[in-house]
Amino acid sequence: MNEIKIALVGDYNEEVVAHGAIPQALRLSAGTIGAAVDPEWIPTDDLQAVEIGDVLANYQGIWITPGSPYRSMQGALNAIRHAREHSIPLIGSCGGFQHMVIEFARNRLGMASADHAEENPDADVLMVAPLACSVSNQSHRFKLAAGSRVEDIYGRGEISEPYGICNYGPNPFYIDRLEAAGFQVSGTDLNGEIRIMELIGHPFFIGTLFQPERSALQGLVHPLITEFIRSVVE
Repeated sequence: MNEIKIALVGDYNEEVVAHGAIPQALRLSAGTIGAAVDPEWIPTDDLQAVEIGDVLANYQGIWITPGSPYRSMQGALNAIRHAREHSIPLIGSCGGFQHMVIEFARNRLGMASADHAEENPDADVLMVAPLACSVSNQSHRFKLAAGSRVEDIYGRGEISEPYGICNYGPNPFYIDRLEAAGFQVSGTDLNGEIRIMELIGHPFFIGTLFQPERSALQGLVHPLITEFIRSVVE
């Protein structure tokens, strides 16, 4: 059985719970579909000023990991753009999802000033803004959009998932523009705040503000991660 190589884009820190959980979660999910997975960390600053295709050529899938601010925002954005434009399966959780939104706004919608409030609070376009209430280290319930791919993956319309340290999320002011270009909201919290998005027509381009990888800490297989692996295999 050939191993699937997954690039874990982020700046590894052994003290970040999600960083330890992600490789476990990938292996648990891969095992359920008879696949083997080889996750490898790629620091964001290794992707800042290089030919991105050369660095990522040997990887069949990409996970944009939590732990932002990254050492290089541009490196993370480069990886996201590469996956989006070349139909490479990509999942992003927490800060990874936040940067998926920024990349799409900058490079797909031409909003060059789109930025992150944590790194540039005075930006003209705060595509990622402070949450009304911090949701750090809590579990919450979410409603999934009817007919969305995410709803199909979970097999139900309401779920409960855990956050890590999370104080920022997509700015709802700009969501209509993202959705008009195909980056759809597929899950919200019970107050209607955006928590999951998916790109229509892409093999797998899904971001979550929560951290599905934490399921591995209890030895549980997560359906979203399994579907990510399945999309890589296919």
